[in-house]
Amino acid sequence: MAQKIVFINDDNSIGIITPTAEWLESHTMEELAAKDVPAGKTYHIVDESEIPTDRTFRNAWEWA
Repeated sequence: MAQKIVFINDDNSIGIITPTAEWLESHTMEELAAKDVPAGKTYHIVDESEIPTDRTFRNAWEWA
């Protein structure tokens, strides 16, 4: 299952980080989060199936 990193930006939008296959060959999702999630932000590593694919109302997405 493909995973993504989800976090809330300062403007309350949702940030989504998608790792590359090359990254995952030699690193973990936790290492990617430590590198790319803004300092002090809480993040969640989720299966990509948990993220809506319809971007029509993307600005209304919420993550609890």
